[in-house]
Amino acid sequence: MNQNITLSADKRLIQEARKKAQKEKSSLNEKFRLWLNNYVGKSRVLQYEELMKELDYARSGGKLTRDEMNER
Repeated sequence: MNQNITLSADKRLIQEARKKAQKEKSSLNEKFRLWLNNYVGKSRVLQYEELMKELDYARSGGKLTRDEMNER
């Protein structure tokens, strides 16, 4: 269960951070959650699982043939 917190920072800094997160197709809230996980030393396994959820939109386009895999 998530819990809300209130933080204070320079208004311009927050605006810049939001723009950067948006360019990365994320939100400032999500970036803070990731930072907080890293800060408290969340396990690599949990970080991996969260990354996989974040990248869930990506699709490979199907299986490649042997010849397609060996093309250079």
